[in-house]
Amino acid sequence: MDPRKNPYSPGAGTEPPELSGRDELLEEAAIALDRTRSGLAAKSLVVLGLRGTGKTVLLNRITRNAEARGLATVFLEAPEDPSLPGLLAPALRTALLKLSRQRRAADAATRALRALGGFVRSMKLHYGDIAFEVDLSLEPGLADSGDLQYDLTELLESCGAAARASDTALTLTIDELQYLRHEELGALLAAIHRAAQLGLPVTLLGAGLPQLAALSGRAKSYAERLFRFVEIGPLGEDHAALAVEEPARRLGVVYTEDAVGAVLRRTGRYPYFLQEWGKHCWDCARSPVIEVRDVESATVTATAELDASFFRVRFDRLTPREKLYLRAMAELGPGPHRSGSVAEALDRPVQSAAPVRANLIAKGMIHSPAHGDTAFTVPMFDEYLRRALPWPAP
Repeated sequence: MDPRKNPYSPGAGTEPPELSGRDELLEEAAIALDRTRSGLAAKSLVVLGLRGTGKTVLLNRITRNAEARGLATVFLEAPEDPSLPGLLAPALRTALLKLSRQRRAADAATRALRALGGFVRSMKLHYGDIAFEVDLSLEPGLADSGDLQYDLTELLESCGAAARASDTALTLTIDELQYLRHEELGALLAAIHRAAQLGLPVTLLGAGLPQLAALSGRAKSYAERLFRFVEIGPLGEDHAALAVEEPARRLGVVYTEDAVGAVLRRTGRYPYFLQEWGKHCWDCARSPVIEVRDVESATVTATAELDASFFRVRFDRLTPREKLYLRAMAELGPGPHRSGSVAEALDRPVQSAAPVRANLIAKGMIHSPAHGDTAFTVPMFDEYLRRALPWPAP
């Protein structure tokens, strides 16, 4: 069928045409944000899940909904290298400048901008990636001590006061939270905790891989009381079927029942893969009725595209030893696997393989769902590795 009319949208954080199965979580986030705005107690929300479960899509939708209700929002993605101060400073400046234009919040927002100026000036001495130039007046002694936790807490207190003066809430939305350095994550949690203790309208919406819950607990012991950790996974069968069928149905195209079942089985009902298979089913279909044979053709083209992009991008970031460790995992199946079983497949002692495992966890390629267990963070990655690398390794 005509690819120009293809309704599906596989992509990094691209919202699907039918956001199915997440209404309850969206409503929970809306309630928490409204309570925060009203000065009522509400836990910050952190979404956990594997790659392809739609975490970024949810954060984007929650942020847009918040903006539509007049909340001040800051959206960040925490990549592996830049520091939290380097990411946060320019985004906070934009949000505070908007608040400063409101007469009732002008004084509080101006003070928050001075706190930001002190924060940036002091953090530049410790973080070399802060390219943000301070064009703000300063208030000596305000968020300028050089201690990240202390200064970030003072900065967010000032921001919270500005948001309260404007009768709104400041929402920090941070994707890929697991990549924050230990001290940065700890400082962020401490600052959010203090704002909550003071009843200030500041909240955090975060997302990350499953290991984020443990990382947060190690950074601050009270993380489990500060956050509501919500783990998301594949969609239920009905919601997955809706995500596949509804975009096509709006354009007069239908799937046979067997075709829908084939898509759901092949994708594991993960939202990203549903979009990928839907796109290729549309392009491969010969008529407005998508059949099993179209799904079979789509599987060939979708797999080739995933191998060349979604999987390959992650694979190319790995060292030879890391690739070998993951290939041994793949030989054992989708997992999770005991670390000892992986080491045995590599014919190496567990202690020798442990540093490689730790590096892969830090890179977000694997996680430990239980003590001593190891699992892929990317669904279907075991299948890709079996296609990409011979075994036993040469």
